[in-house]
This record gives sequence, C-alpha cells and structure tokens, in this order.
Amino acid sequence: MVTFIEDVLRDLKKNNEDFSNCIFILPSKRAGVFLKSQINKYISHTSFAPEIISIEDFVQDLSQLRQVSGIELLFQFYSSYIRITPKEQVEPFETFSKWAQILIQDFNEIDRYLVSSNQIFDYLSAIQELNHWSLKDEKTELVTNYLSFWKNLKSYYTEFTNDIIASETAYQGLIYKEATEHIETYIQNTEKRHIFLGFNALNTSEEHIIQELLQNNLAYVYWDADSHFINNKHHSAGLFSRQHKSNWIYYKTNPFNWIKSNYKEEKNITVIGCPKSVGQSKYVGHLLKRLSEHNQNLSNTAIVLGDEMLLSPLLNSLPESIKSVNVTMGLPLKAIALTPLFEQIFTLHKLKSKQYYYKDVVGIISNQMLQYVLDSSQDIIKHIQQNNIVYLSNDDLLKITSKNDTEVIKILFDNWEVSMSQNIEKCVRLIEIMRLAFTETKSEKRLELEYLYRFNTLFNEMSTLNSKYGYINDVSALFSIYKELLNTETLDFQGEPLEGLQIMGMLESRVLDFETVIITSVNEGILPGGKTNNSFIPYDVKIENNLPTYKEKDAVYTYHFYNLIQRAKNVYLIYNTEVDALKGGEKSRFITQLEVDGIHDIKHQIASPKVPKTEITLTTIKKDIDVIEKLKIVASKGFSPSSLTNYIRNPIDFYFEKILEIESTEEVEETVAANTLGTVVHNTLEDFYKPFEAQLLSIEDLQKMKSLVNQTVSLHFKNEYKQGDITTGKNLITFEIAKRYVTNFINSEIELLQNGNTLKIVAVEVNNSVTLSIPELNFPIKLKGKVDRVDELNGVTRVIDYKSGKVEQNKVEIVDWEDLNTDYNKYSKSFQVLCYAYMMHAKNQVNLPIEAGIISFKNLKEGFLKFGKKESSKSRSKNQLITEDTLNAFEIQLKNLILEICNPDLDFVEKELD
Repeated sequence: MVTFIEDVLRDLKKNNEDFSNCIFILPSKRAGVFLKSQINKYISHTSFAPEIISIEDFVQDLSQLRQVSGIELLFQFYSSYIRITPKEQVEPFETFSKWAQILIQDFNEIDRYLVSSNQIFDYLSAIQELNHWSLKDEKTELVTNYLSFWKNLKSYYTEFTNDIIASETAYQGLIYKEATEHIETYIQNTEKRHIFLGFNALNTSEEHIIQELLQNNLAYVYWDADSHFINNKHHSAGLFSRQHKSNWIYYKTNPFNWIKSNYKEEKNITVIGCPKSVGQSKYVGHLLKRLSEHNQNLSNTAIVLGDEMLLSPLLNSLPESIKSVNVTMGLPLKAIALTPLFEQIFTLHKLKSKQYYYKDVVGIISNQMLQYVLDSSQDIIKHIQQNNIVYLSNDDLLKITSKNDTEVIKILFDNWEVSMSQNIEKCVRLIEIMRLAFTETKSEKRLELEYLYRFNTLFNEMSTLNSKYGYINDVSALFSIYKELLNTETLDFQGEPLEGLQIMGMLESRVLDFETVIITSVNEGILPGGKTNNSFIPYDVKIENNLPTYKEKDAVYTYHFYNLIQRAKNVYLIYNTEVDALKGGEKSRFITQLEVDGIHDIKHQIASPKVPKTEITLTTIKKDIDVIEKLKIVASKGFSPSSLTNYIRNPIDFYFEKILEIESTEEVEETVAANTLGTVVHNTLEDFYKPFEAQLLSIEDLQKMKSLVNQTVSLHFKNEYKQGDITTGKNLITFEIAKRYVTNFINSEIELLQNGNTLKIVAVEVNNSVTLSIPELNFPIKLKGKVDRVDELNGVTRVIDYKSGKVEQNKVEIVDWEDLNTDYNKYSKSFQVLCYAYMMHAKNQVNLPIEAGIISFKNLKEGFLKFGKKESSKSRSKNQLITEDTLNAFEIQLKNLILEICNPDLDFVEKELD
C-alpha cells in the first residue's frame, strides 16, 4: 500500500523540489512525525531537513500572538466583562462561566471565518428586539436585562479582544484573524516553498493565507481527494474539495492536486454490532488476537476510537501477545480514579453544612486512592455503623480518627468557607501526601503517580489563575472551574510513535493511512455527532454569514471516516447495539451509506459474549471432620429455636451462621429497621412487667405503666438506635408506632382486668437452657432460648412470644407433626412456641396443661394467638392445650431435626427459596 505521504514526497522528488527550502504544513503534529520518518528516503544527498509544522503553529507564528488555555481566557474575559458592566448587573463568576464559554466559542468562529463582528452582533441584537416574548409597552426588568445582554455582545467582544491583544495573547480564532493581516508582510520576507498536504475543511482565514501563498508561487497544495466523492455532488465527503476546486481563483488556471481513485479498490469491510461500550473493547481485543495469530503485521494497523471514553477499557482488553502499542490520544482526566474523589469533596462542601451525611463521608474515605494514606478509614466506617450515625461533623470525625490520619481528615472535612486559595492548597497538599505514600510503597505505582502529577498541575493552574484574578470566591465556583479543566485535560501517553499497534482518535488520523483499520463506536450521534448547536448564533444567521453549521461539521467527520478507509485493505466498523443513556443503539449513517453505494461487499456480524448454559446448582456442603467438630461445639452451647427454624428454612444459612460464624453486614439505619423496632418494644415491656413477677396485676399498675410509655420507649430507642435521629420523618413515625404498640398492649391488658379476669405475671424474659437426651449422638445437646413472658390468665398458664410483625392464627396451627420440620413459612411460629413450652416444662417452671402462643402487635385485636393441633386441614376444632402428649410428639420432631443436623452422612444442601 502506497500512503498519501509517500505519494506527495514522490511527486516533489519528481519535480526536483529542494526539500531544505520547503516548509511542510500539515493538519496535525501527529502527521508530521510520519512525514519526518519517510522524508529521508527521498533525499539523495546531505542537506538541511525541511521545516515540518502544524497549521496551528504556522498561523500562530504569523500572528505573533500566544494562544492561551480556555480557562485562562475565561478569567481574562471576566475582567473585561466586569469593567464594562454596571456593578449591579455583574453576575458571579460561576454563573458567568456557564454562558461565557459558549460566547468565546462564537467569537472564535466569527474571527476564524473573518466575519464582521459589528455586523453580526448588531444583527443578533435587532433579531432579539423583534422576537422577545414581552407584549407590553413597558418592558419588565427581566426583558430589559435580556435585551441588554444581546446589545452588549459587541462591547464584550471589542473590550475582550483589545485586552488580550494588548497582553499579546489570544484565542485561536483571533490568532487566525491576526495572521491574515500579517500574511502580506510574511510573503515579502520569505522565499520558502510551503507544502500544504492533507487538508480538507478550511476556515476563511486558512483559505485566505493559502491562496495568498499560491498566488505568489510560494506554495503547493496536495489534496487527499477521491474521484468517487468529488464527482458525486451529494456526497459530503467531497463537499469541501468541490468547493475549493470551483471557488478558488488559483484553480481556474492550475490543476487540482490530487484526485485519485483509491476508494474503489478491493477492500474487506466488516460491520460488527456489539452490545455496550465494554463489549466493543472486548471484541477489539478478540479481533487483534485473531489477526496476530494469522501473522498480520499490527504495525500497519490502527484502532480509531469514535468515543474517547473507550480508551481505558480497550487498553485493558488488549491481548498479551501485543508487545508494542502507541497511544496517540490522551486518557481524559475525568476517566481516572482521582476525579470522583475531588468531585465528592467539592460536592460535600458546596452544601455549606457543618454536619456531613454519613454516605458522603464514607464515599470519600473509601476512595481507592485514599486507602494508601488513610489507615483508619475502616475503623471510622465501623464506628459510624455501630453507633448508627447519620450526620457527623469534622470534630466528630477527628475524635474517632487515629493521630496519623488527623491531617488528611482535616483537609477533607475541615471548614472550607475560609479561603478558596487555602482550599486549593488543601487539594495540592492531599496530592502531596498521596505521592509520598505511593513513593514509599514497594509495589509499582507509576500510573497512580502520573495521575497525581496531572492533578497537581491542574490545581496549580487553578491556584495561579485565582492568585492573579481572585474570581474563585466560593466552593461552587471552584467546582465549576475544576470540571471545566477536567473536560480539556488529558493524561498523555509516551511511546515510540512509529512502532506497534496505533490507537488514536478520529482527528489524530488525518493524513495517515493504514492497511488495517478498526473503528469503534460507529453510531449515530457519535460518528457523526449530529445536530449539536452550542452557540448563541442562530442557524439562519450562520448560513447568512458563511459560518459552519452542524452540516459542515458532519461533513468534516464524513471526510475523515472515508479518508481512513479509502486506502485500507481491511476495515472493521464496530458499533454499539444497545442504547446507552442518550446515545448508542443506532448504527451510523456512514454504514448505511457504504451499503447504498454498493461499491464494496459489506459483511455484517453481531458479536455477543458466549453465555454458557448453566444449570442452577444448589450449594452442597459435606460434613467433614471439622464441620462435625464445630457442630459439637454449637450443640454444647445450645441450639436456639431461631437457629433451628433457620435450618428448616435453608440449611446453607444455618451453615454460614453457626459453622462459619459469618455475621451479616452491619449498615447504618437511616430509617429504623423492623428488628430495632421489635427490640425497643420487647425491652420496654420487660422494664414494665419485670418488677411484677409472681404478682397479680392491677389496673392501677397498668395505668402507671401507660404514663411511662413515652419516657421508656425514648430510652430504649436511644440505647438501640444509638445516635440515629428519631425526631423527624419516617423515624418519628416509627417512634410513635412503638409507643402505640406498647400503649395498645397495655390497654388490652386493662380491658382484660376490667372484664373480671385475673392476670398473674409468672416470669418475664426467661433465659432457659435444657439438656436433651439423644442416644444416637455421643456428645451433649442443649436447647436454649429466651421466653418473652409466662403468665396465668384466670389460673391457666400461658407461654407467650411477642412478635412486632403481623401473625395470623393459622400460622400457629398444625395438622401433621411430621410437617413441623419441613415448611418454614407455615410452621416456624408453631415450632418456636413449642420450643419455649418444652423448655419451660423441662425446667419444671410450669405445670401441664398450659397454653403457648403469640401476641402480634400488628394484629393485637386478635389477642393471644394460641398454638393448636387440628385433626385435619378442614377441621374447625383444634386442641389448644399443651399436654404431656403434645410435648412428647414435639420432642420426637425436635430430636429428628437435631439428628438430621448432626448426621455426618447428610450434607448441608441449599434450598431453592421463592
């Protein structure tokens, strides 16, 4: 394959051009590297190397102005703005920056295309005067300010451009405009031959400069044009070439170099649809592996990323067999781990609150970059969870932080309302602390150190700008500038530009040719970008003044796309088949255009990850010697009713809880959890009824309890919910519910006594532990548990279990004893109350017959829900007295369950839960 650069050099050699007297001007610096690598092949004797320069650098030299960054321009513009704007109308810097950047971009286009600023701004002001929405003769303040803004655009432009020219700086458009004014002087002082190659879309300034050089016989222009696009007047890839050929005076009498027919040569074009962005990256890795296995030279292969955010996943998807990679494009700073850390810090302090929400705090101290400098992060998180802290201050954090971490915590959470300069210094200091930590670590942290270096540069730039101008006066403005810098800054890669696989963006591919081209994100809205109009200048005004619209911008990308593939032999176009937010899902019109052209045979594929058929396999844990030994320990300590019903529900859960002793993750309760509510109610009732053990209750006793409900419930919420707030929102409602549960329960007891019943409290919150005799097991077995309450109602003993949730009567009834160990949902409540009755009887604490059951606070109107044994599921009669026979029948099921748990031949097998 002969590249465009080689074609140009051959033609110059053929015309005996002296390379040492040439200045090669290209669309990008990247193309200059490739040109420099080829030019020595066409120089036959020792001579000075030609000057190779990008168009931006060439124009900047002509203008004698220095281009400054967009953020610095923003500060300079604000200086001009406040000087000519009445003090009462001056907007804060943060608000100003949102529209000023768009306006600077408009200034840029106006100057690059040499449009009269007075003409266009007067026109815009007149349009708004006609179109504004107010129909009243007297304009409101809002309308007046709106019209004033449009009238002031001309003043803003004049003041701003005068200021920056005075400082010998400028934005790109102004540099181009100044360069056109200096071109005649430049021509008078040079004899060099200017070789322009690979250009397509030119702004008016560039056209003027190039045509002046052409007219003075100081330039050659080599267009990389194809006859297929030039001859088709509707094809946008040839839009600009056709315009130059027909409109430039020079081409009325001189040939148009060049129009070739590379596009129609045979090509292998494959269109691949992949799900999601990461899917595209993975497929590229798979494709490269396949190409390298077929001994294809990857040095002549380019991956062009339509979406720059694919760079990181792509680099992680490259096969290990690829040893040499050159990345032309930079990794956007917004895509690396430090970005969200500072975003979280700024977002936290924008609120100007002295109390920080715990999730914000945890999010910051959990950032992966801080783990190397914040040793106590996990201790802080654990303290927050254990004490249920929802809001905390910097002082609260310092109390629970180790001394080594005090400086970092102060940087992150101390008062940020003092000075913005100090805040920037805090960020720089935090970066320095991380740098020292990464430098001292034994593991390789070169990439992280590079991240820190770029962010250090970013914050130093912010510090310099703020020291010079002083416009960053609050955290919101600081955050706004931070985000703007992130959008423009990249982490640049270093490598050998001419070796290995080439990875680049679409604009970096200009003038370059590759045998194999892989283009990703060939989706509508990405390639091309579509109708984006981030400008104050309306579409019709742009048309009137020959300013570029979205159509011209789409034509630029159309040219780049076809230019990439016109000399390539193998082309792979990969698009996202899935909708990601507002883009993706629809393949690019470029693909459709390739199909409609009908020149090449387009192969289509849909790539998707191989998803193997996997049958749902339930976890099985064998009871080896270690498990049996652990079971013996658990058995000697005692099985609780809840652990046994947990086994009935799912043996694997029992294994995790009792054998492996895995505790559930502790979380901060922002809203009171159901188990916390239950604990508060239980503890409150224990406080009330414990003093009355072995006593008959009176109505007066119960009335006294009612008067203490608010105080006692508050006490137990404080004990259980720690520092959680129960004074507002859902928590306040839960607090009132707890009081209502207790009050309603006491009222039901009062009603019992008022109806002539006698009620004696036998025991409250009784801890029991009984030894079970199971001859089949050669180790001790215990059953343990806490009985909420035992009382005597009219002489009948009742064993009561409190439930804060809703329980129905049918949940404490059984038909067949064998079912007790099989169905958790139906019989777990019956199993538990029978366990409590069994233990009370075994300890001789009650005399049979007794009743056992549940009091459900959510179903209090049903009263005491007694356990009952029914003869059949349809039978209405049931035996609700627990006798010796009842407990003997239950004992059989209890021992069978424990034998099953301890049987070494029966594995722990997971149950498939609904």
